[in-house]
Amino acid sequence: MTLEGARVRLEPLEPRHEEALWGIAQDPRVWTLMKVRGNESRELFRQWFESIELGFAHFFDGELVGHTSYLNVNESDRVVEIGNTWLVPAAWGTGANTEAKYLLMRHAFEDEGFLRVEFKTDATNARARAALAALPSTFEGIFRKHMLVRGGERRDSAWYAVIDDDWPTVKAELEGRLSG
Repeated sequence: MTLEGARVRLEPLEPRHEEALWGIAQDPRVWTLMKVRGNESRELFRQWFESIELGFAHFFDGELVGHTSYLNVNESDRVVEIGNTWLVPAAWGTGANTEAKYLLMRHAFEDEGFLRVEFKTDATNARARAALAALPSTFEGIFRKHMLVRGGERRDSAWYAVIDDDWPTVKAELEGRLSG
């Protein structure tokens, strides 16, 4: 199912998106703090692409600008994570990421009945952490040495969440930001 907002369209990831995503994924800044550096080779990019289960090609003002996903879906506990997001630098600071997060959370809470939406990022990723705080989502802590990334490097992960009780306030704040 495609999710559409005023300026963002999220299309379920399909094989037809791979080549176009590869074409825009060459700037190394996109991959600096991602789990893999998909720009380093076509094979690394293909491995990343094939690892995505519930991904979306992210369009902004009609242009493909990156990718985002649902991941770590836990139906029995009604919890889902939003992440694995990357955007071309030209889309940074434009509201493209904010509107995508809004669309994904709205679908998760209102259509799918999730009770909790989680986000995690590299603890050193100041830009992502500021964006998550601004949603607003609640900072829940740092998981030290949480995962191996980029060929064996240890990563501490900063965790954030929005729960269903928070959603009406978060939704209103996001709608206000997006309409202004």
